[in-house]
Amino acid sequence: MKTKHKNEICRCPWVDLTKPDYIEYHDKEWGVPVYDDRLIFEFLCLESVQAGLSWYTVLKKRENYRISFAGFDPQKVAQFDPARVEKLLQNPGIIRNRLKIESLINNAKRFLEVQAAYGSFTKYIWDFVGGKPKINNLRKLSDYPATSKESDALSKDLKMRGFKFMGSTICYAHMQATGMVNDHALDCFRREEIISRRSSQGIIR
Repeated sequence: MKTKHKNEICRCPWVDLTKPDYIEYHDKEWGVPVYDDRLIFEFLCLESVQAGLSWYTVLKKRENYRISFAGFDPQKVAQFDPARVEKLLQNPGIIRNRLKIESLINNAKRFLEVQAAYGSFTKYIWDFVGGKPKINNLRKLSDYPATSKESDALSKDLKMRGFKFMGSTICYAHMQATGMVNDHALDCFRREEIISRRSSQGIIR
C-alpha cells in the first residue's frame, strides 16, 4: 500500500497521477459550477463523444475539438453542412465517427431551441438540481454512482427534445464535470474549495 506523506495533496481516487493534464483538469475544472451557456455546450459535446471511450481520450483531443467545432459556438455548429461533416471525418485530431459528428450538429440545433424557450440553457439544465449543486459524500472509487434520478430525468428530457448520445450515464458525467453535483471525495482538497465558492453563487431561478 502506498504511504501517504504528511503534506501530500489528497485528490479524488479516479485521478491518474501519472498524467499532468488529467491532474490539472481535476484541480481546476472538474466539479466547478458552470453557468455559461457556451461552456455548458462544450461539456455536453465532449461528454457525448466520450460514449464508449475513456474521458482521458476525449480530454487529450479537447483543443482539436475547439478548433474543429468553431470554439463550441452552438450558433456556428448548427450551421455545419454535409460538406463540413465530410471534412471533419478526415480530421485525425478528433474522434472520426460519423454518428458522433452529426450528433454534435444536431445537438447544437436542439441547444438553440432550448435557449429560445428558457432564455438560457443554464436556466434549463440547472432546474434539474433545483438551481444549486447537490453535494455527495464519497470516499472510494466504488462509491461513485454512474447515474442518479436527476441524470435520469435530464436524459429523458433531452432525448424527448431530440438530443443524441445523451444517456443517463453521459448526463451524470456532465453534471459532475459542470458542478451540478459535487462528487469530489470527502478527503479531496477541491471539495471544500468548491463548496466555499458555491456559497457566494446563490441559486439559479
